Amino acid sequence: MSAMPTLGQSVCRRLPSRPRATPPRLRTSTPASTPRFASTSSGGFVGLGRAKTALYATTLAATGYVGYLYVTDTRASLLHQHIIPPLLRTLFSDAEDAHHIGSRILQFLYEANLHPRERPPRHAAPSKLATEVFGATIDNPVGISAGLDKDGAMTDILFALGAGIVEIGGITPRPQAGNERPRCFRVAGLDGLVNRYGLNSQGADAVAQRLRTRVRRFAKQIGATEEQVLNGEAQVPPGSLAEGRLLAVQIAKNKETDEKDQAAVAADYVYCVEQLARYADIVVVNVSSPNTPGLRDLQATEPLTRLLTAVVEAARATDRATSPKVMVKVSPDEDDDAQMAGVVEAVHRSGVDGVIVGNTTKRRAGLVPVGTRLSGKDQRALAETGGYSGPAMFSRTLDLVGRYRRMMDAYALEGQATADRGDARKTLFATGGVTNGEQALQVLNAGASVAMVYTHMVYGGAGTVTRIKGEMEKQL
Repeated sequence: MSAMPTLGQSVCRRLPSRPRATPPRLRTSTPASTPRFASTSSGGFVGLGRAKTALYATTLAATGYVGYLYVTDTRASLLHQHIIPPLLRTLFSDAEDAHHIGSRILQFLYEANLHPRERPPRHAAPSKLATEVFGATIDNPVGISAGLDKDGAMTDILFALGAGIVEIGGITPRPQAGNERPRCFRVAGLDGLVNRYGLNSQGADAVAQRLRTRVRRFAKQIGATEEQVLNGEAQVPPGSLAEGRLLAVQIAKNKETDEKDQAAVAADYVYCVEQLARYADIVVVNVSSPNTPGLRDLQATEPLTRLLTAVVEAARATDRATSPKVMVKVSPDEDDDAQMAGVVEAVHRSGVDGVIVGNTTKRRAGLVPVGTRLSGKDQRALAETGGYSGPAMFSRTLDLVGRYRRMMDAYALEGQATADRGDARKTLFATGGVTNGEQALQVLNAGASVAMVYTHMVYGGAGTVTRIKGEMEKQL
């Protein structure tokens, strides 16, 4: 009998078969379920493969977790200071575009719990930076000034960066678009900015609704009511919603409101207080923006006294167990003794709780250090109309803090403050040019309770507050 055709022969043209020897098959007792040619050591190989897979998965997970911890830690200066800010400046030539994109990215990351945050080292010694402000103990005296979060959309994101105080705003009673773009310019050679935003704002109603939603969400998380949170029963400040932190809300008048109509001006500020004060620990009265025509005229003694009195009375009527404190933000350009004395008098007569020194400056003299050569682009930016902010402001800020501290203390000691309104020692916050821990300590030693940053956040990135605090602790 001829051999059976192979599979290849069955599909090809038949060829004469060639006889071949077929070795006899051996019968074994191997069970039918055992695969032919199976190795007796196959179980070891399978186990080894599984171990390798588990090892790879564990390594990948650990690497991902470490990467997550790194990119979300404000101490990651390589990323948050030396990569992201320069990248945004490179990709977006318009500073306002860079700010908006950066803000949106932060909000997206916050929703995904991937946002940068301050992570204190484990087993770290108690912080030496805790201080008292308005009778409350805050974790540290470093704050973030208004401007980064104009409409209260990033409040918790900014607190996560480690600031003891976050100031949002400025907020106007009615929505306004501000000045035409472009309206923000980088002076990169000085790490500075020139802006003429003109208090662009979504308006008090919209911001109040956003802040109220934030309070309601927090109340739901802890099983409390909105009223319990606002009345302090949650054991956290009703503005910041975080132990050891305070939220300041800055308010201003609308551009269309005639600054000569003092009743209308006061009504603008009072409306903002009525809408926003419930959700603030501090209300900040902005009378110093250089980009709203006539606003700085409100710093004259009598108009300022009337305005601040109206704001203080509205704040004290806030429907809450404790009313927010009131501060006034003053210009660094109104700096002769008579102008400052007028502000001090208005502060004491009205019962305002403190002063924030200062704001952006319209002056350009002395901003460029001797021997520094700016590029043509920087020179054009510096010449733009608007307020300048940046490190070059520090010496002026330090001087003004010391002078305001002495003048306010002297006013109280002389007995000119009324016994029922303004005899308490006034609180000072300093903002303008602070870029490092040494400078923060200098303004604190000059009489401020808090050192605030803004422009350096733009150039220094998300780790700025953490870095400043670390430098302060090393010097204490």
